[in-house]
Amino acid sequence: MSNAGTVEERVAEAAGRARVAATDLALATRAVKDAALLAMADALVGQSAAVLAANAEDVAAAEAAGTGEHLVDRLRLDHDRVEAMARGLREVAGLPDPVGEVLRGSTLANGLELRQVRVPFGVVGIIYEARPNVTADAAGICLKSGNAVLLRGSSSARRTNSAVVEILRDAAVASGLPADVAQLVPGEGHEAAKALMRARGLVDVLIPRGGAGLIRSVVTESTVPVIETGVGNCHVYVDAEADLDMALAIVLNAKTQRTSVCNAAESLLVHADVADAFLPRVVPALQQAGVTVHGDPTFQAYDGVVPATDDDHATEYLALEISAAVVPDLDAAIGHIRRFSSGHTEAIVTGSQAAARRFVAAVDSAAVLVNASTRFTDGGEFGFGAEIGISTQKLHARGPMGLPEMTSTKFVVTGAGHTR
Repeated sequence: MSNAGTVEERVAEAAGRARVAATDLALATRAVKDAALLAMADALVGQSAAVLAANAEDVAAAEAAGTGEHLVDRLRLDHDRVEAMARGLREVAGLPDPVGEVLRGSTLANGLELRQVRVPFGVVGIIYEARPNVTADAAGICLKSGNAVLLRGSSSARRTNSAVVEILRDAAVASGLPADVAQLVPGEGHEAAKALMRARGLVDVLIPRGGAGLIRSVVTESTVPVIETGVGNCHVYVDAEADLDMALAIVLNAKTQRTSVCNAAESLLVHADVADAFLPRVVPALQQAGVTVHGDPTFQAYDGVVPATDDDHATEYLALEISAAVVPDLDAAIGHIRRFSSGHTEAIVTGSQAAARRFVAAVDSAAVLVNASTRFTDGGEFGFGAEIGISTQKLHARGPMGLPEMTSTKFVVTGAGHTR
């Protein structure tokens, strides 16, 4: 990779190499792609010391710069997280190959045979923040779905991402694929990201994965088509007919199991009919777990609860904080969610099938869960292997984006000398 030329020229050069690699990858059999994924997984584990050493430097630099703990947690790797990255690659290898799948087909009245089949996008650009596991997840999903990928991670993870991509590229070459099926976008700073956003004609689709500011910047500035992922102001609603033991377990898991991820719960709603029974249990339990509760007047009756504003109800905290309110009925809960939700994930805890059906039908989010933690909205948990991100838009893909969501389609028409 040359370091000569402007950032824009270097990004265009990388994208050009990615297009060549994508052509080779589109012709690769499933056996070749799966072998490469398994080789990548083995290489990550075998060379984990190099990855962890690079990551330790990134983490130390982030801490020295005063980076918030939730962001440092997203950045930090350990042996278990590297193993999880490798496991995600192996799981993707075990999934069906979407490329070539026939979505529909027919023989027309004139004898032409018509098929609509899945095909790769070609070159996918991904701009993401902090989490270096995304580097392996994205490369693996793109490879299996036949796409070359240009990865633009945050500067805070530069050393880690470089180590991971070098390992993945070497494994790809050893498996008979071009190294350029996976590349880091050259250059540093916002100029490199902007060059990727402007590489229309070289990059087929761009996916931002990160905070609201990053996503808004990519959506508004990019000339490359964007699949919009979203932030996660996720709600748990405890209904009048909820099992309160179940509700307590779900709320605590959704909020505290891992706070720095987009599927962690940020808002709690409780039906007024069970508030007297549930609040004395849930508020101390959250506080004992270190959670600051931003509550409405009913919640503020409990020591340590701070007043909640509209901004609090709309916030993705990514920390040990949660907004909370008591609502008079199911429809009020739905109205609150539709006002403040980011459209990511909402959960209802209820023993009423009628309430569950109404909630599922009326809540307009990418994932709606009944009697389960919001933490399950995840490509791995849904059986997709790893995921590219969680789309909150309504075009092409919505929810966790696995292999099928990383393809487009083409029509293949076969005739016997037909003319019109």
